[in-house]
Amino acid sequence: MTSLSTITGIVAFVSNNSFIDGIAFDGMRQHLAQDFDAIYVLDLGGNIRKNTSNQAIYNVFDIKVGVSINLLIKRKEGNKSQGQIYYAAVGEFLRKEEKYAYLQKSQHWGGVDWEEMKPDKKHTWLTAGLQADFETFIPMGSKESKAAKGEATGAIFKIYSNGVKTNRDAWAYNFNPDELAANIQRIIATYNEQTRKWLDCPDKSANVDDFVTYDDAKISWSSTLKKYLQQGVIVEYDQNHIRQSLYRPFTKSRLYFDAYLNDRCGQFPYIFPTPETEKENRVICVVNEAQIPFSSQITNYIPCLHYGGRQTQCFPFYTYDKDGSNRQENITDWAVDAFREEYQNPAISKWDIFYYIYGLLHHPTYREKYADNLKREIPRIPYAPDFESFAKAGKRLAEIHINYEQQPEYPLKFIENDEVPLNWRVEKMKLSQDKTQLIYNEFLTLAGIPPKVFEYRLGNRSALDWIIDRYQVKIDKRSGIENDPNRLDDEEYIVRLIGQVITVSLETVDIVNNLAALE
Repeated sequence: MTSLSTITGIVAFVSNNSFIDGIAFDGMRQHLAQDFDAIYVLDLGGNIRKNTSNQAIYNVFDIKVGVSINLLIKRKEGNKSQGQIYYAAVGEFLRKEEKYAYLQKSQHWGGVDWEEMKPDKKHTWLTAGLQADFETFIPMGSKESKAAKGEATGAIFKIYSNGVKTNRDAWAYNFNPDELAANIQRIIATYNEQTRKWLDCPDKSANVDDFVTYDDAKISWSSTLKKYLQQGVIVEYDQNHIRQSLYRPFTKSRLYFDAYLNDRCGQFPYIFPTPETEKENRVICVVNEAQIPFSSQITNYIPCLHYGGRQTQCFPFYTYDKDGSNRQENITDWAVDAFREEYQNPAISKWDIFYYIYGLLHHPTYREKYADNLKREIPRIPYAPDFESFAKAGKRLAEIHINYEQQPEYPLKFIENDEVPLNWRVEKMKLSQDKTQLIYNEFLTLAGIPPKVFEYRLGNRSALDWIIDRYQVKIDKRSGIENDPNRLDDEEYIVRLIGQVITVSLETVDIVNNLAALE
């Protein structure tokens, strides 16, 4: 503990608590420990994303982000080594009144029961739950392998990428390609008009934020789009930029895939440069963030940045040039040699390794044991005793997850309301309280949903829950844009999809439950 007589200065503040364990704040924690002699953090919790009520009832300020009280101390003699870090946490799910009572009882710094933290080499302060052997596994990807010129070593995949970040999802995505085209043409027309006015403006020192016209029904500005305006870039609409995308788990949507109207395309101009590459390429997507459970889904379409509810890292099997030529396998030769040597099997192929990884990422023991590690970094892959069984399981999982629309429908019971006309249109579906029935619309209820369906989860939701959440008519409040999942050319698509996703979920649970032991 710090003696008050030795203190020369204190910085005291209340802030968002995400810096305590967020990966993005590794550097900040490093410098705090370097710049201050002692750090005291009282974590009051209250992050709305960590509770299921979707209400800020556990937050001392009735806000959505977590809160901490922070004391940063400098001593008179100066910092001669890494600062000492002390931490205390009020229960995450204590209601705000209980947290007020705790603060009232503690009164001051001396009334808190502090625990000294021992950061690891990555400047992680809260190391409880992290498994040390995780560091001995092969990383799926690394910044070093990604940056390497020529052959890469030390990782399984040469490159990886976030999913596409549009910064204007309501405009850039739509179930209906015609609606998407109309929305994009409207935003392009408004943008080009504003750009031409900027080019005609004699005073280029004008603040672009004050210069542009804000009309939510015509355009959605971002800092990147304003930068293009200042550069005088005129954007042309191209029908070929309308591509198929995986917006959320088992939710295909049309995307206007464009360097100017997507804030960040990542590496996807080299992963799915053309629709033809969708026929052969495969991408393992993973979501590993502190706020939701780890998840993984394979796809053959361009994924959204937040496909699983948070930022996505994507590992493709192939990469290409921007015109779709020069196909390259993305699994490193170094990784192939490592796997062949480990299993003493020269016949192991890159596709075998790819499917092995997908199977292993679904293993319950792997997910549970390394849950805290997976919240902090890209997955690392251990050698399981039985390579072949994992590769086989992963291949089957990939087949049903990519081709989910071709799977047989689970035989649900159709309960029809004779008092209303036959209708396949969805507005907003809802599960019954016991989750055995799905109220599809006023005309139809689907009964006989097996409980096991909900065991297959991607993040905070089951696959079926994702379908219920995404396949509803939504109107964006700011732009007024409607996104309607109903298909006029295939009116029964959604009800068929529900049965198919149930089938996929049940088989996934069976495959996962029968995976071989990891140790």
